[in-house]
Amino acid sequence: MEKPAIAGGKPVRETKIYYGHQYIDEDDIQAVVDVLRSDYLTCGPKIGELEKKLCELTGARYAVVCSNGTAALHIAALSAGVGEGDEVITTPITFAASANCALYCGARPVFVDIDPETYNIDPRKVEAAITPRTKAVVAVDYTGQSADLEPLLKICREHNLTLIEDGAHVIGTRYKGQMNGSIADMTMFSFHPVKTVTGGEGGVILTNEEALYQKLLLFRSHGITRDRAQMEHEPDGPWYYEQVALGYNYRMTDMQAALIISQLDKLPVFVKRRKEIVARYNEAFARLPELFVQQEIPESDTTRHLYILRIVPERLKIDRKQFFEALEAENVCCNVHYIPIYYFPYYEKLGYRKGLCPNAEKLYEEIITLPLYYAMSDADVESVIEAVTKIVVYFRKI
Repeated sequence: MEKPAIAGGKPVRETKIYYGHQYIDEDDIQAVVDVLRSDYLTCGPKIGELEKKLCELTGARYAVVCSNGTAALHIAALSAGVGEGDEVITTPITFAASANCALYCGARPVFVDIDPETYNIDPRKVEAAITPRTKAVVAVDYTGQSADLEPLLKICREHNLTLIEDGAHVIGTRYKGQMNGSIADMTMFSFHPVKTVTGGEGGVILTNEEALYQKLLLFRSHGITRDRAQMEHEPDGPWYYEQVALGYNYRMTDMQAALIISQLDKLPVFVKRRKEIVARYNEAFARLPELFVQQEIPESDTTRHLYILRIVPERLKIDRKQFFEALEAENVCCNVHYIPIYYFPYYEKLGYRKGLCPNAEKLYEEIITLPLYYAMSDADVESVIEAVTKIVVYFRKI
């Protein structure tokens, strides 16, 4: 017997709609198969081809692809000179890697609050948090909306800081008409399966500065070089190489690179469909005073990776947890992005406490991530809207 939905009656869907899902077609599969039949599985020609394609897409001068986005952030922090005793400013509303990259280098993350309407880091609060120990700012493009990069760059220039853009969500977005990836000192993209473009895993750091590029290359691959200009000793044969820094094995495989190259060919259609879904959601949910739609700065032409729905608790008889459970009962699978990083036990042991960022903490209590991915049909989108509306109407305070 079918279980009734929490908001009454049958669920709006008999089958589940997942919050995120990759889209892989035959071209993607063939691209990977071609690599498997080639002479190279890693450190081959597809790495350079992908890096060139990412530079052409974004306008950045240099690209260094890595095994994943977290690795990319780590080598970005290292290349920025982040070290023991330094501070790195970031937002708590992000995945843990945005702050962990500072810890990996022996530095301390400093969390500053978000803008309550856009949910991105507030540049005014960034400036207020700068101390003599501050080395870098990691600005997150939350949900795919660009952080307000112009004032952040101005602040970083005035204080001699490096701006690292955590663009895990942002591929396809433009800031003031310019593709994200060539604006900050360094920008990271992620190619995790739920992102707009996927390689299964994978990440990249983009930069316009050759000095940073050379450091990124070293840190990606064990700190080892075959470049005689970087060596300290005279080579004793054509096989010779030197380790000149403490690097890591953060290399990407050619299989991943081939998949990402193929996926990038579809980026325009991915962007178009995501924008269509977001526009339909915004249109439907803006009519409901029990909900708050994330606002967008005019500078950002956004391709959303995530769609965040925020409830207005004062207008509903249920809280976020109950709303989440009601959506699940309607077969609309959702998520929450994100738990503030300093809520985690590891960060509590480092001395962080609740109360640091009131806007971020209030946001966390009220948000739900709704389904958003390229392969969603119009019927899927309407089912999500129907489920949300049904719950709002059923539980609204009269």
